[in-house]
Amino acid sequence: MKEILHNLYHRSMKKIILLLTSACFLLGVRGQVNANKKAGRPNIVIIISDDHAYQAIGAYGSTLAKTPNIDRLAKEGAVFKKAYVTNSICGPSRAVILTGKYSHKNGFIDNDKSVFDGSQQTFIKQLTQAGYQTAWIGKWHLTSMPEGFSYFRILPGQGQYYNPDFLLADGKKQRFEGYVSNLIEDFSEDWLNQRDSSKPFCLVIGHKAVHRSWLPDTVDLGRYDRVNFPLPPNFYDDYKSRKAAAIQDMSISKTMAMDFDLKMKMNDSAKLGFERLNPNQRKVIEPYYQKIEDDLKERKLVGNALTEWKFQRYMKDYLNTAQSIDRNVGRTLDYLDKHHLKENTLVIYMSDQGFYLGEHGWFDKRWMYEESFRTPMLMRYPGVVTPNSTINQMVMNLDIAPTMLDAAGVAVPAEVQGKSMLPLFRKQHAPWRNELYYHYYETTVHNVSPHFGIKTNPYKLIRFYEKVTGWELYDLSTDPHEMNNLYGKKGFEKITAWLKQQLNKLIDEYDDAEAKQLLKEELKMK
Repeated sequence: MKEILHNLYHRSMKKIILLLTSACFLLGVRGQVNANKKAGRPNIVIIISDDHAYQAIGAYGSTLAKTPNIDRLAKEGAVFKKAYVTNSICGPSRAVILTGKYSHKNGFIDNDKSVFDGSQQTFIKQLTQAGYQTAWIGKWHLTSMPEGFSYFRILPGQGQYYNPDFLLADGKKQRFEGYVSNLIEDFSEDWLNQRDSSKPFCLVIGHKAVHRSWLPDTVDLGRYDRVNFPLPPNFYDDYKSRKAAAIQDMSISKTMAMDFDLKMKMNDSAKLGFERLNPNQRKVIEPYYQKIEDDLKERKLVGNALTEWKFQRYMKDYLNTAQSIDRNVGRTLDYLDKHHLKENTLVIYMSDQGFYLGEHGWFDKRWMYEESFRTPMLMRYPGVVTPNSTINQMVMNLDIAPTMLDAAGVAVPAEVQGKSMLPLFRKQHAPWRNELYYHYYETTVHNVSPHFGIKTNPYKLIRFYEKVTGWELYDLSTDPHEMNNLYGKKGFEKITAWLKQQLNKLIDEYDDAEAKQLLKEELKMK
């Protein structure tokens, strides 16, 4: 009996010790999470898509595009209704996000000639120095290799939709089988699985989609093919009173290519980017587009009928391609939930800029007009951001870097030109900017004239130079589609003078020497 009692005692003690050990471990993990939260050290996930228009997201009012996972971020966090970029083009936007500085300050002004100076300070470098594990996976598009990251795996240049190459952290390039959006998410989850769980992390997921030329995942082919998309009200814009818009080369009617963009002319598939397809992918993709081409040949469309057919095909391919982004945003959120990371992880979804979905008859971006200038941005940050909330202040991609540093409790360098967005969540009436400054530089693609300008409520003043020299003024309260240039018209002298004064203040504040010189030269000529 004594021996039996002795064994029972020891078994009971082992169970008690095991339970206490488990409890201490769980308390330790929770304590670490709580300590990180109290110390202002959340995990950070930034998801950057390419050319994803706010008009194509349910949370921004789209009734045709289905984006349940991105909309989930809006329900569990906040949607920024007035998010903008400083320079509406891929590489420069990423440089602004990294540095918190305008293009003229970070040195990456365009995609043609610029090379990102990786030696300059970035919020990623500061987070790495502060003990964060940092990674960039997916589209990078900054010419030079990433610096200051714990890890990276990036697409060379624009990357490919199918069976893409990736540049690895060891300097090697390797091709991987599959669809690019899925691979980027796979690699992101692999990195999260292998990270040091005792440290906070910052992961940037850079998607290639929805960049031209819009090639969907095989599972998404035909998803929107039965939808008839309404033409935007200014689809047949005549660009009256807008010289810069009149000379552009980015129209659906004239610029959008039947082969490269719309995957017609199937007898020359090399132009379509199909050469990377494996046999199984080719069996699905080529018959899909061949059927569409055969139908088009039977119709023998010309003029506006052909232009409108191109618009419908563009919208279908664009939204079919965008489905892969939404699905993989869902995978990211599910991963954070499954691994109990949700409560202490700040998640941002955004595009590198806006995009035209037929407005003004266009595709692409670049302009200071709303569809290009404005970008989607949503944030989930439990305990800080109220679920299902709306932020109506004007924020910019310039504000990402200081916001991440503020969230992590890291000092924001004086050279950073953006502002932390966190006060917008702490105080309902936090002091904030009332004006935005914009400057676009590139001259070689789509014949868009360089320009800079100011946006206030409700006005926008733009100064074009080089290809076209002149000013444009819009009252967005009466002209939301920016069709009527009011510059020089009677009755707008005072508001024009005031806007020019405010524009000069912003040029001084952001130290834009080129814009300042252009305005000085204009004054001398008067």
